Amino acid sequence: MTITDLDAHALSAAIHARELSCRGVMQAYLDRIAAVNPEVNAIVSLQDGDALLREADLRDAQLARGQSLGWMHGMPQAIKDAAETKGIPSTLGSPLLKDRVPTLDALMVERMKAAGCIVVGKTNMPEFGLGSHTFNEVFGTTRNAFDHSKSAGGSSGGAAVALATHLLPVADGSDFMGSLRNPAAWNDVYGFRPSQGRVPRWPSADVWVALLSTEGPMGRTVKDVAALLDIQAGWDSRVPLSIATKEAYAANVDGLDPKGMRIGWLGDLGGYLAMEPGIAALCERGLARVEDLGGVLEPIALGFSPERVWDTWLVWRRWSVAARIAPFLVKPENRAHIKPEALWEYDEGHGLTGMQTVHACAERTAFHSHMLKLFERYDAIALPSAQVWPFDATWRWPKEIAGRPMDTYHRWMEAVIYATFAGLPCISMPVGFGANGLAMGVQLIGKPHGDLALLRLARAFERAGVGPSRSAARGGAVAAA
Repeated sequence: MTITDLDAHALSAAIHARELSCRGVMQAYLDRIAAVNPEVNAIVSLQDGDALLREADLRDAQLARGQSLGWMHGMPQAIKDAAETKGIPSTLGSPLLKDRVPTLDALMVERMKAAGCIVVGKTNMPEFGLGSHTFNEVFGTTRNAFDHSKSAGGSSGGAAVALATHLLPVADGSDFMGSLRNPAAWNDVYGFRPSQGRVPRWPSADVWVALLSTEGPMGRTVKDVAALLDIQAGWDSRVPLSIATKEAYAANVDGLDPKGMRIGWLGDLGGYLAMEPGIAALCERGLARVEDLGGVLEPIALGFSPERVWDTWLVWRRWSVAARIAPFLVKPENRAHIKPEALWEYDEGHGLTGMQTVHACAERTAFHSHMLKLFERYDAIALPSAQVWPFDATWRWPKEIAGRPMDTYHRWMEAVIYATFAGLPCISMPVGFGANGLAMGVQLIGKPHGDLALLRLARAFERAGVGPSRSAARGGAVAAA
């Protein structure tokens, strides 16, 4: 086993025990990036190797003095290009921002640096984070870890592929419409969308209503996800709706007995969601392991009109995305440098009325209340992380699913909106590979502020053998942690 094969917990332990030097770790990852990244294009804006090795030497010197900055001490980390990084280009995948170099770090980056990580570069994303397919005109397309002809998903596609191909020990990302979950599913890793407010985002133009998107962790094990969440989470006074309570996730993720736990299985919502063959069956087989552990898997109906959720979602999304794109359209000539999907979102949102947004707020409240009733009976709600298998990387988006046309560029990812819309924690858990050799994951949606309980449930599944089943680093099977 090489250094880059170690999971993040084992890597951190080896660094702190002085079994591995931070310089040796950095060199191993730089070598791995040089060998693999040209094939997948997951890491962009890679920093100078000699400078990174000097930073690693400083980390080694700190350990020699008995000083550890934290769990990530000496770990290489690449930040999703959506977050601002001091001294490193932060482009959002937009040609309009290709030369932008921030002078400050985003809050999440500050916290990871304070825990000892060394930022080696950024991870690729779609332009403005729109669309669950990672390509842009600045850096090009990120390729699926297991089939380079296929999409990596998105918008945290670079992060998921870097993790799956062992270019990073853990990865950060963000999630609006499944951006931590879809790429995790397609690359056989874990992606965790925390409760709304769990991981505060700063800087932000709006700290009151623009909370459909949240940053969060990805990992090859649940415990690694939990450890990164420990670092990312926590109240910040600049983000007034951030969650004040702090839990120790990694220290408490083990030990759950799933006996008696109930999981409600939504599947394809009774045929409402268009879904490619094999996806629902693979997810259901993975979830059925809970019955071997003494739990219950029960098919259920959503019980709330999914058409009503979608129509309301469109209002919220258009409102949010239009606000994100608006500053770039102060100069009308910029339209020529913005992708058509983003322009469509802006144009659709530009015509929204105040009464439409007020009604959408009421509808979102009604849906949240309905989900609370489901959680009176179930410990988690489950449905597939994606409705299609990873598709051709040359496509912009799937125009149909199983013969059913998609009426928007994001309709094919409708399955991910339910956790986002209700502000609930959700983890994408790998469930294996289809007959086509492509990976898939299943979403577990947890109770309000139930981040730890959800991680504990995912860890119980992992220990029972449900989790990453293949290594893109070695091309063979790997044992569950």
